[in-house]
Amino acid sequence: MSDRLEILISAVNKAVEELPHKMKIETDAVIVNQIPDGAGADKDELIVDQNGICRVLTRHAKGVGLSRNTALEVATHELIHFGDDDIVYDEGYAQRIVDEFDRHPEADVLLFNVKAQPGRETYWNEDYARVDWRNYGRYPAYAIAARREKLVKSGVRYSLLFGGGSQFMNGEDSLFLHDCLKAGLNLYRTTVALGHEEPGESTWFKGYTDKFFFDRGVLYHFLYGGMAKILGFRYLFKNREQMCKEKGLIRCFLLLSKGVDKGRKLKVR
Repeated sequence: MSDRLEILISAVNKAVEELPHKMKIETDAVIVNQIPDGAGADKDELIVDQNGICRVLTRHAKGVGLSRNTALEVATHELIHFGDDDIVYDEGYAQRIVDEFDRHPEADVLLFNVKAQPGRETYWNEDYARVDWRNYGRYPAYAIAARREKLVKSGVRYSLLFGGGSQFMNGEDSLFLHDCLKAGLNLYRTTVALGHEEPGESTWFKGYTDKFFFDRGVLYHFLYGGMAKILGFRYLFKNREQMCKEKGLIRCFLLLSKGVDKGRKLKVR
Protein backbone atom coordinates (compact mmCIF):
# COMPACT_ATOMS: atom_id res chain seq x y z
CA MET A 1 0.00 0.00 0.00
CA SER A 2 1.19 3.51 -0.80
CA ASP A 3 0.06 6.53 1.19
CA ARG A 4 1.09 8.77 -1.74
CA LEU A 5 -1.60 7.54 -4.14
CA GLU A 6 -5.38 7.89 -4.13
CA ILE A 7 -7.77 6.22 -6.59
CA LEU A 8 -10.72 8.38 -7.70
CA ILE A 9 -13.57 6.09 -8.74
CA SER A 10 -16.69 7.02 -10.68
CA ALA A 11 -19.47 4.54 -9.92
CA VAL A 12 -23.12 4.31 -10.89
CA ASN A 13 -25.59 2.76 -8.43
CA LYS A 14 -23.16 0.18 -7.08
CA ALA A 15 -22.94 -1.67 -3.76
CA VAL A 16 -20.01 0.49 -2.67
CA GLU A 17 -19.06 -1.69 0.28
CA GLU A 18 -18.10 -4.40 -2.22
CA LEU A 19 -16.08 -2.23 -4.62
CA PRO A 20 -12.71 -2.06 -2.79
CA HIS A 21 -12.50 -5.86 -2.67
CA LYS A 22 -13.99 -6.41 -6.15
CA MET A 23 -11.63 -3.89 -7.77
CA LYS A 24 -8.66 -5.06 -5.64
CA ILE A 25 -7.84 -1.54 -4.50
CA GLU A 26 -4.56 -1.34 -2.57
CA THR A 27 -4.65 2.31 -1.46
CA ASP A 28 -6.90 5.03 -0.14
CA ALA A 29 -9.72 5.92 -2.53
CA VAL A 30 -12.58 8.32 -3.17
CA ILE A 31 -15.72 6.69 -4.57
CA VAL A 32 -18.44 8.92 -5.99
CA ASN A 33 -21.51 6.71 -6.40
CA GLN A 34 -24.34 8.25 -8.43
CA ILE A 35 -27.74 6.81 -7.53
CA PRO A 36 -31.21 7.10 -9.13
CA ASP A 37 -33.75 9.65 -7.97
CA GLY A 38 -35.73 8.36 -5.01
CA ALA A 39 -33.02 5.89 -3.95
CA GLY A 40 -32.20 7.43 -0.59
CA ALA A 41 -30.38 10.61 0.39
CA ASP A 42 -27.01 12.05 -0.49
CA LYS A 43 -24.47 11.01 2.13
CA ASP A 44 -20.77 10.68 2.91
CA GLU A 45 -19.31 7.63 4.63
CA LEU A 46 -16.06 5.75 5.17
CA ILE A 47 -15.08 2.18 4.33
CA VAL A 48 -11.98 1.10 6.22
CA ASP A 49 -10.02 -2.07 5.47
CA GLN A 50 -6.45 -3.31 5.68
CA ASN A 51 -5.48 -1.63 2.39
CA GLY A 52 -6.73 1.85 3.07
CA ILE A 53 -9.66 4.18 3.61
CA CYS A 54 -12.35 4.67 0.98
CA ARG A 55 -14.36 7.85 1.26
CA VAL A 56 -17.75 7.21 -0.33
CA LEU A 57 -19.81 10.14 -1.61
CA THR A 58 -23.32 9.07 -2.57
CA ARG A 59 -24.94 11.59 -4.87
CA HIS A 60 -28.12 11.99 -6.95
CA ALA A 61 -26.56 14.54 -9.33
CA LYS A 62 -25.80 12.85 -12.66
CA GLY A 63 -22.89 12.94 -15.09
CA VAL A 64 -19.53 11.21 -15.19
CA GLY A 65 -17.71 14.54 -15.50
CA LEU A 66 -19.39 15.83 -12.36
CA SER A 67 -18.50 12.58 -10.60
CA ARG A 68 -14.81 12.84 -11.48
CA ASN A 69 -14.65 16.55 -10.56
CA THR A 70 -16.31 15.85 -7.21
CA ALA A 71 -13.73 13.17 -6.42
CA LEU A 72 -10.87 15.45 -7.42
CA GLU A 73 -12.18 18.25 -5.20
CA VAL A 74 -11.92 16.11 -2.07
CA ALA A 75 -8.72 14.23 -2.98
CA THR A 76 -5.73 14.93 -0.73
CA HIS A 77 -2.86 12.66 -1.84
CA GLU A 78 0.22 13.52 -3.88
CA LEU A 79 -0.81 11.31 -6.82
CA ILE A 80 -4.27 10.50 -8.16
CA HIS A 81 -5.54 7.94 -10.64
CA PHE A 82 -8.99 8.02 -12.23
CA GLY A 83 -10.81 4.70 -12.04
CA ASP A 84 -14.15 3.20 -13.08
CA ASP A 85 -16.24 0.68 -11.17
CA ASP A 86 -15.59 -2.04 -13.79
CA ILE A 87 -11.79 -1.98 -13.51
CA VAL A 88 -9.96 -4.80 -11.69
CA TYR A 89 -6.42 -3.93 -10.66
CA ASP A 90 -3.41 -6.24 -10.74
CA GLU A 91 -1.52 -6.94 -7.56
CA GLY A 92 1.16 -4.31 -7.02
CA TYR A 93 -0.39 -1.75 -9.37
CA ALA A 94 -0.22 1.02 -6.76
CA GLN A 95 3.52 0.78 -6.28
CA ARG A 96 4.01 0.63 -10.04
CA ILE A 97 2.20 3.96 -10.42
CA VAL A 98 4.28 5.59 -7.67
CA ASP A 99 7.54 4.17 -9.04
CA GLU A 100 6.78 5.38 -12.56
CA PHE A 101 6.19 8.93 -11.36
CA ASP A 102 9.43 8.79 -9.36
CA ARG A 103 11.30 7.59 -12.46
CA HIS A 104 9.85 10.41 -14.56
CA PRO A 105 9.82 13.75 -12.72
CA GLU A 106 9.22 15.42 -16.09
CA ALA A 107 5.68 13.97 -16.24
CA ASP A 108 2.71 15.82 -14.76
CA VAL A 109 0.29 13.25 -16.20
CA LEU A 110 1.03 9.60 -17.05
CA LEU A 111 -1.15 7.41 -19.26
CA PHE A 112 -0.90 3.77 -18.18
CA ASN A 113 -1.94 0.55 -19.89
CA VAL A 114 -5.22 -0.99 -18.77
CA LYS A 115 -6.53 -3.87 -20.86
CA ALA A 116 -9.98 -3.07 -22.28
CA GLN A 117 -12.58 -5.73 -22.85
CA PRO A 118 -12.53 -7.24 -26.37
CA GLY A 119 -14.02 -4.91 -28.97
CA ARG A 120 -13.41 -1.73 -27.01
CA GLU A 121 -9.65 -1.43 -27.41
CA THR A 122 -8.56 2.10 -28.31
CA TYR A 123 -4.90 2.03 -27.31
CA TRP A 124 -2.00 -0.01 -25.96
CA ASN A 125 1.26 1.76 -25.20
CA GLU A 126 4.32 0.10 -26.71
CA ASP A 127 6.87 2.66 -25.47
CA TYR A 128 7.48 5.52 -23.08
CA ALA A 129 6.97 8.76 -25.01
CA ARG A 130 5.49 12.21 -24.84
CA VAL A 131 1.81 12.61 -25.66
CA ASP A 132 0.98 15.71 -27.67
CA TRP A 133 -1.66 17.20 -29.97
CA ARG A 134 -1.19 14.39 -32.49
CA ASN A 135 -2.03 11.44 -30.26
CA TYR A 136 -3.89 12.44 -27.09
CA GLY A 137 -7.36 11.37 -28.22
CA ARG A 138 -7.23 7.61 -27.69
CA TYR A 139 -7.08 7.34 -23.91
CA PRO A 140 -9.91 6.51 -21.48
CA ALA A 141 -10.10 7.97 -17.97
CA TYR A 142 -8.84 4.76 -16.37
CA ALA A 143 -5.50 5.24 -18.16
CA ILE A 144 -4.95 8.65 -16.52
CA ALA A 145 -2.87 9.34 -13.41
CA ALA A 146 -1.55 12.73 -12.37
CA ARG A 147 0.34 14.76 -9.82
CA ARG A 148 -2.66 16.14 -7.96
CA GLU A 149 -1.26 19.56 -7.09
CA LYS A 150 -0.17 20.21 -10.68
CA LEU A 151 -3.58 19.20 -11.99
CA VAL A 152 -5.52 21.26 -9.45
CA LYS A 153 -3.39 24.37 -10.04
CA SER A 154 -3.87 24.06 -13.81
CA GLY A 155 -7.61 24.53 -13.37
CA VAL A 156 -8.39 21.64 -15.72
CA ARG A 157 -11.59 19.79 -14.89
CA TYR A 158 -13.88 17.34 -16.66
CA SER A 159 -16.56 18.71 -18.95
CA LEU A 160 -20.13 18.49 -17.66
CA LEU A 161 -21.54 18.28 -21.20
CA PHE A 162 -20.04 14.97 -22.34
CA GLY A 163 -20.10 11.36 -21.10
CA GLY A 164 -22.55 9.09 -19.32
CA GLY A 165 -25.41 10.96 -17.67
CA SER A 166 -24.66 14.16 -19.62
CA GLN A 167 -26.27 15.90 -22.59
CA PHE A 168 -23.86 14.53 -25.18
CA MET A 169 -22.21 11.14 -25.63
CA ASN A 170 -18.62 10.18 -24.92
CA GLY A 171 -15.55 12.31 -25.51
CA GLU A 172 -15.05 13.73 -22.04
CA ASP A 173 -11.69 11.99 -21.62
CA SER A 174 -10.30 13.35 -24.90
CA LEU A 175 -11.51 16.82 -23.99
CA PHE A 176 -9.91 16.52 -20.54
CA LEU A 177 -6.52 15.61 -22.03
CA HIS A 178 -6.95 18.34 -24.67
CA ASP A 179 -7.37 20.86 -21.84
CA CYS A 180 -4.37 19.41 -19.97
CA LEU A 181 -2.20 20.07 -23.01
CA LYS A 182 -3.69 23.52 -23.47
CA ALA A 183 -2.89 24.33 -19.82
CA GLY A 184 0.77 23.40 -20.37
CA LEU A 185 0.83 20.13 -18.43
CA ASN A 186 3.38 17.54 -19.56
CA LEU A 187 1.73 14.29 -20.66
CA TYR A 188 3.56 11.00 -21.22
CA ARG A 189 2.47 7.45 -22.05
CA THR A 190 4.04 4.43 -20.37
CA THR A 191 4.11 0.68 -20.96
CA VAL A 192 3.36 -0.05 -17.29
CA ALA A 193 0.11 -2.06 -16.99
CA LEU A 194 -2.32 -1.71 -14.09
CA GLY A 195 -5.20 -4.13 -14.65
CA HIS A 196 -8.16 -4.88 -16.89
CA GLU A 197 -11.71 -3.85 -17.66
CA GLU A 198 -14.46 -6.33 -16.82
CA PRO A 199 -16.88 -7.28 -19.63
CA GLY A 200 -20.16 -5.38 -19.70
CA GLU A 201 -22.47 -3.30 -21.86
CA SER A 202 -21.39 0.16 -22.91
CA THR A 203 -23.08 2.93 -20.93
CA TRP A 204 -23.16 5.23 -23.98
CA PHE A 205 -22.76 3.40 -27.31
CA LYS A 206 -26.13 2.34 -28.75
CA GLY A 207 -25.06 2.01 -32.37
CA TYR A 208 -24.32 4.50 -35.14
CA THR A 209 -27.45 6.53 -34.59
CA ASP A 210 -28.22 10.12 -35.57
CA LYS A 211 -27.27 11.13 -32.03
CA PHE A 212 -23.90 9.40 -32.33
CA PHE A 213 -22.88 11.55 -35.32
CA PHE A 214 -24.46 14.76 -34.01
CA ASP A 215 -22.78 14.44 -30.62
CA ARG A 216 -19.45 13.66 -32.29
CA GLY A 217 -19.80 16.96 -34.14
CA VAL A 218 -20.38 18.88 -30.91
CA LEU A 219 -17.26 17.27 -29.44
CA TYR A 220 -15.17 18.02 -32.54
CA HIS A 221 -16.03 21.71 -32.23
CA PHE A 222 -14.48 21.82 -28.77
CA LEU A 223 -11.49 19.70 -29.78
CA TYR A 224 -10.64 21.23 -33.14
CA GLY A 225 -12.39 24.60 -33.49
CA GLY A 226 -12.33 25.85 -37.09
CA MET A 227 -10.96 22.51 -38.34
CA ALA A 228 -13.84 20.49 -36.82
CA LYS A 229 -15.76 19.78 -40.03
CA ILE A 230 -12.67 18.95 -42.07
CA LEU A 231 -11.32 16.58 -39.43
CA GLY A 232 -14.80 15.21 -38.88
CA PHE A 233 -15.11 14.31 -42.55
CA ARG A 234 -11.70 12.65 -42.46
CA TYR A 235 -12.78 10.62 -39.42
CA LEU A 236 -15.98 9.49 -41.14
CA PHE A 237 -14.27 8.72 -44.44
CA LYS A 238 -11.62 6.64 -42.70
CA ASN A 239 -14.30 4.64 -40.84
CA ARG A 240 -17.01 4.72 -43.53
CA GLU A 241 -17.23 0.95 -44.00
CA GLN A 242 -18.01 0.45 -40.32
CA MET A 243 -19.85 3.63 -39.31
CA CYS A 244 -21.61 4.85 -42.44
CA LYS A 245 -22.81 1.62 -44.01
CA GLU A 246 -26.45 2.18 -43.04
CA LYS A 247 -26.84 5.95 -43.43
CA GLY A 248 -24.23 6.70 -46.06
CA LEU A 249 -21.22 8.98 -45.78
CA ILE A 250 -23.00 12.20 -46.82
CA ARG A 251 -25.86 11.89 -44.32
CA CYS A 252 -23.42 11.04 -41.52
CA PHE A 253 -21.35 14.10 -42.39
CA LEU A 254 -24.43 16.34 -42.43
CA LEU A 255 -25.37 15.11 -38.94
CA LEU A 256 -21.84 15.70 -37.70
CA SER A 257 -21.83 19.18 -39.25
CA LYS A 258 -25.07 20.05 -37.42
CA GLY A 259 -23.35 18.99 -34.21
CA VAL A 260 -20.39 21.26 -34.95
CA ASP A 261 -22.81 24.17 -35.50
CA LYS A 262 -24.53 23.36 -32.20
CA GLY A 263 -21.19 23.34 -30.40
CA ARG A 264 -20.40 26.83 -31.71
CA LYS A 265 -23.55 28.13 -30.01
CA LEU A 266 -22.84 26.65 -26.60
CA LYS A 267 -21.50 29.03 -23.97
CA VAL A 268 -19.93 26.40 -21.68
CA ARG A 269 -18.57 22.93 -22.01
